[in-house]
Amino acid sequence: MMTRLSALILLASSLFVVDLAVAATPSALLQHYQTEARRPDPAFTASAERGQAFFLRQVTRDGKQVSCATCHGRDPRQPGETRAFRPIRPLAPVANPERLTDAKKVEKWFRRNCDDVHARECTAAEKADFIAWLIRVK
Repeated sequence: MMTRLSALILLASSLFVVDLAVAATPSALLQHYQTEARRPDPAFTASAERGQAFFLRQVTRDGKQVSCATCHGRDPRQPGETRAFRPIRPLAPVANPERLTDAKKVEKWFRRNCDDVHARECTAAEKADFIAWLIRVK
């Protein structure tokens, strides 16, 4: 039998999935993650400056200094390369119009890349800040 708490958790998680399924533009994704970030912090507003700093922030993984820019490059308008030498298309929507248009892919890559670089899931605030930065890049 499902408890009230279990039912609420299931409902909340299904709302998150539905909301992501609807988001098909960079602005809609930004709004989604900003709303998620406001749950613990009602005063939260996404910051492009924090997003850029997060992207460039160096952390030590397996004895090496890495950041998101290690594979994606410092300029999100330019292509990058994985550690296996596979090409990565530009992150910035201005250089790659397909970027940030598939919410499931965005979430999949946040999950993988945040784990690869930071050894954890990124927060909704970090995601909102990062997208705010990518949207601003011209």
